[in-house]
Amino acid sequence: MTAEILSASGVTKIVPTSAGELTILDGISLEINAAESVAIIGASGSGKTTLLGILAGLDTPSSGSVLLDGNELTALDEEQRAVLRGELVGFVFQSFQLLGSLTALENVMLPGELRGDSDPRSEASELLRRVGLGDRATHYPRQLSGGEQQRVAIARAFASRPKILFADEPTGNLDKVTGARVIELLFDLNREFAATLILVTHDAPLAERCQRLLELDGGRLVTETRA
Repeated sequence: MTAEILSASGVTKIVPTSAGELTILDGISLEINAAESVAIIGASGSGKTTLLGILAGLDTPSSGSVLLDGNELTALDEEQRAVLRGELVGFVFQSFQLLGSLTALENVMLPGELRGDSDPRSEASELLRRVGLGDRATHYPRQLSGGEQQRVAIARAFASRPKILFADEPTGNLDKVTGARVIELLFDLNREFAATLILVTHDAPLAERCQRLLELDGGRLVTETRA
């Protein structure tokens, strides 16, 4: 039986606005198993990115609970959640979020350096080679194309040895061909590292590669489809 690594129960997010309270998420409950790939889909404004942030411990719900690898996120403070993210979670964002003052290699080395690894450079070099950028290690983000920057970001995410990888529109800033290459890379590394992959996307081919689709509409989970 596959172990459950992430679950949400009755997750609701309400924010104040000048026009009154706005419900972004409304009673979301779900379970995700270890090494599963799940796409969260839905129209703009349906609550996808907010849900991803809450599942990852970047944000907190107004009510409800999230259990991440046996840890109740809503019972932890921000510092405790940050420690847990460092131990369990990797991130890939649409905007890449590389540090411009660091080379590609130095960006990928960061998780290992923060962990205190004895030789983070070797692992980072190998990951860069795996994403096809071994010859770009000394280049800075501004010297790389969008697709290359996203590949560096993926290498950095897997350098954190995550149990769960969260990706928010990972192909959103890429052309179709480059996006397809990034998709292949994500799923290749997902399989190799046996990491759970949870992604928000408008990219239909990317969503269809996942084992399960969760569709949000108006902050509610309306459909769940298995591949």
